Amino acid sequence: MLNIALPKGRLGEKVYEMFEASGYECPSLREPGRKLIFENPEKSVRYFWVKPSDITKYVERGAADIGVAGKDIILEYAPDIYEMLDLGVGKCRMAVAAPKEFFDDGEKTLRVATKFPRIAADYYESRGREIDIIKLNGSIEIAPILGLSDVIVDIVETGTTLKENDLEVREDILPISARLIANKASFNFKADEIRRLTERMRERIK
Repeated sequence: MLNIALPKGRLGEKVYEMFEASGYECPSLREPGRKLIFENPEKSVRYFWVKPSDITKYVERGAADIGVAGKDIILEYAPDIYEMLDLGVGKCRMAVAAPKEFFDDGEKTLRVATKFPRIAADYYESRGREIDIIKLNGSIEIAPILGLSDVIVDIVETGTTLKENDLEVREDILPISARLIANKASFNFKADEIRRLTERMRERIK
């Protein structure tokens, strides 16, 4: 039985369609209700819904053999897992955004609000820029508006939320997409199954 952690939400539903099309369907997963764990003994798969930011923990600690996590989560938490495949879905980017009138003269410590302190720190360290990281869990866009920060580092999809809050992208940090990841011990014991699934999933990538 392969234990597969799926991220809750639209991305998880989209990714499950790829698993389904690859021959790893689980009909009960599509039934309405609040269940979180679904099995198909015929296909030897068990799926469960997990908060996206927790996927890497389930996989790293072996509760899941494989899972699907955004590249942002992988980089931020740096889990000890195998990254198997870029699934080519959930595409967005990590970027620096600021109020339109803000100018960074490089004279003082830059205040950076973000949900991703590791990514932000690595990015600015590579540029030799001194920063003060302000870790927030939500509503990042209002931080510079209220004077809490100078800039934000966050995920950008369409940019609509930024525009509505009079912010603009100043620098792109890296592209983001969903990745198929595997537990290292599981990969040793279930190598054939995981490789087979990975190759079938690769065929689904458009």
